[in-house]
Amino acid sequence: MRAQPGQTCQRPGCGGGYEDVGGGELYCGTCGLAPVVSANGTVASPATGITGSPAGGGSGTSSPVSRSRRSVSGRLSRSVSGKPTGRSVSVRGSGASSGASTLGRLGAGLVSVPQVPRPDPRAMVLADPEVPERKRFCSRADCGVPVGRARGDRPGRTEGFCTKCGHPYSFVPKLKAGDIVHGQYEVAGCLAHGGLGWIYLAVDRAVSDRWVVLKGLLDTGDQDAMAAAISERRFLAEIEHANIVRIYNFVEHLDQRTGSLDGYIVMEYVGGKSLKEIANARRAPDGRRDPLPVEQACAYGIEALEALGHLHSRNLLYCDFKVDNAIQSEDQLKLIDMGAVRRTDDEESAIYGTIGYQAPEVAETGPSVASDLYTVGRTLAVLTFDFQGYTTVYADSLPDPDTIEVFRRYESFYRLLVRATEPDPARRFASAQEMAEQLTGVLREVVSLQTGQARPALSTLFGPEVRVTDTELFPRLAGDVSRLGARPAGKGKAGKAGKAGGTGSAVAAPAPAALVEPVGIASAALALPAPLVDPADPDAGFLAGLPASAPAELIGALAAAPEQTVETRLRQIRARLEAGDHRGALRDMARLDEERPDDWRVVWHRGVTALVTGDFEGAASAFDAIYDAFPGETAPKLALGLCAEVLGQPDNAAEYYRLVWKTDPGFVSAAFALARVRLAAGDRRGAVAVLESVPETSIHYTAARVAAVRARLRQRTASPGDVPFLDDLTAAAGQIEALQAYGLDPVRRERLSAEVLGGALDWILSGGQDTGPAAGGRVLLGSGLDERGLRFGLERAYRALARLAPGGQERIELVERANRYRPRTWV
Repeated sequence: MRAQPGQTCQRPGCGGGYEDVGGGELYCGTCGLAPVVSANGTVASPATGITGSPAGGGSGTSSPVSRSRRSVSGRLSRSVSGKPTGRSVSVRGSGASSGASTLGRLGAGLVSVPQVPRPDPRAMVLADPEVPERKRFCSRADCGVPVGRARGDRPGRTEGFCTKCGHPYSFVPKLKAGDIVHGQYEVAGCLAHGGLGWIYLAVDRAVSDRWVVLKGLLDTGDQDAMAAAISERRFLAEIEHANIVRIYNFVEHLDQRTGSLDGYIVMEYVGGKSLKEIANARRAPDGRRDPLPVEQACAYGIEALEALGHLHSRNLLYCDFKVDNAIQSEDQLKLIDMGAVRRTDDEESAIYGTIGYQAPEVAETGPSVASDLYTVGRTLAVLTFDFQGYTTVYADSLPDPDTIEVFRRYESFYRLLVRATEPDPARRFASAQEMAEQLTGVLREVVSLQTGQARPALSTLFGPEVRVTDTELFPRLAGDVSRLGARPAGKGKAGKAGKAGGTGSAVAAPAPAALVEPVGIASAALALPAPLVDPADPDAGFLAGLPASAPAELIGALAAAPEQTVETRLRQIRARLEAGDHRGALRDMARLDEERPDDWRVVWHRGVTALVTGDFEGAASAFDAIYDAFPGETAPKLALGLCAEVLGQPDNAAEYYRLVWKTDPGFVSAAFALARVRLAAGDRRGAVAVLESVPETSIHYTAARVAAVRARLRQRTASPGDVPFLDDLTAAAGQIEALQAYGLDPVRRERLSAEVLGGALDWILSGGQDTGPAAGGRVLLGSGLDERGLRFGLERAYRALARLAPGGQERIELVERANRYRPRTWV
């Protein structure tokens, strides 16, 4: 059934009624929106927030963009097949595929962006509309020279002809307050001057006196051309998205003064401030512009990408995104200028863009999805730092990251901008959806670092870490890194295994000892998160059904797979690595790498294979490429931390581990690794702090607390003046007692007790004394804090361990040790 005049609006929470505004067109008198019409011409059901187009400012999913999370550019290819395929998933919430998006909620629920109140529309009308002479240029696309400029004492003309091409120009408003356009829109005055002329505020007398905006469509008096242009651009009225200004109508108006028939777009009035106004309003004490906080800029970027993705899904390009063309109204961002929108297959219309924002290839090959994403990257750069020379020296590049504070602090943000603004469009993000997901991941990292509260999310690319290695924290040192064939990482924008602003160059001094031995490196590499199986792979179902089995059995099963697809071959390589068949893994990896050198899954496995087989520089290079492609993902940072560690770059390793642990405490291996690196650097307090930050909800909570106890005592030399040692002993004893409630097994409890009591005895024997308020009465794990009491405590601990020992020889040794510690008694 079609909507009828007077019928109640279908939009949730509206309650208004539809009115005929002429020509059979219906609009709600309250919300101003048209009925949603299904494919068969009937009125569709109200949007549910799960499927369909978003209604008004409510929530709903955007239409298909690109499902392929495997679509990689940057250092890698855009996709396995060379082009993105399928449907999109939401970038909201956890970052995984989910239903409705929270449109109209700036910051994706991660950051609070100050609201911008909606002003009274009448207050926005210019009292004296005038275009400054410095902004007067010929409107002809192939000309653009300055016009209307002053000569001597004579002011510039506001109307005339271009002296270069002869094209007429006029900077005088064609409409004045009180004019009626199309018999429906009463002009209230001028709001601003844009590239196509003056923009006017008007009242729609046919639809409940709602406020609208009139914007000139073409500067021409050719009626046939005007009619054709209006007909061609009516597709804009079909666009409905909460982050895009609504187009209501296209009308013509006869200019009584010149006799020209002018075309106007009738748009929704969006009250608020443009991103340019918001950015310019921030000033430092010295008067210089104070850039927006990076998290606020990221929030704007995510909303803009939502809107651009919606346009791209309808084969439309926005072409001219910049700080001027997006307005924040209350807690929502909207694209306001649709004048440059064009179809992706349009090869004839004029192309509009702005120097400093427009991608370099547009002049030669025209706009594309990639060039739209380029404009978002440039806008984020303009908003987040004092980007001097972005229209001249850096018109198509970014400054050195070492000179920009926000780049030094947030390497992931820098890498995101680098990929978004790559000179080669094939190396940029494959879709607005992909870029939004990675930008959301970067935002999670930034907020986690700033607030100290982790913001984890499920990845759509990687699974969880396979297992946590090195929970004991104290492997044997592997000796000099050079003995293992490792050298410091080479140069790169992040020093490869380093970070932005890190070392980034070869280290002249001898490399420090690696913290894990070769066997430990292989185990840690195979414990890294693995890429999720591509559901489009023909063998995806077969791989999902494979049971967990020994590597040798798995290799045989994979050899019998229905097809030898990329995913099957990658699983074979991993199985060979787990079985210790390094030669076979390297052989298979070389073949696959030659066939698909830019497939991101292949590059990831190249890094894992290199790490297991000792090619640490090659591993760092591979994982660095993945980080370039997916700056919002956690897995490549964890892998780079391990690379930096084995390459003798403990500072860079600690920074990557810290990024991972601060953002997502689900990666517990990062906590143990960070503690290991901090202990090696002599930061005992820092190591203990990170281990004790493992939450109780983690299955590794007990292991982390046990490691924290040992970290307090490891390589501690007892000396009389080491009063903090007594504090550590007391804290360690308290941890052991508290762990009984978490199922600490008797063997580990007695071993830890022996370590604590033994450390206390060494301290007492070296001349240490308890001078605290509880001196003389303090006990440690039930033993008095003196030589006699500690000896009895050690005896009890070792006798308990003897009873729990599985073998006779071990039991005898433990009993002898207990006897040695027992103090002399008469009995």
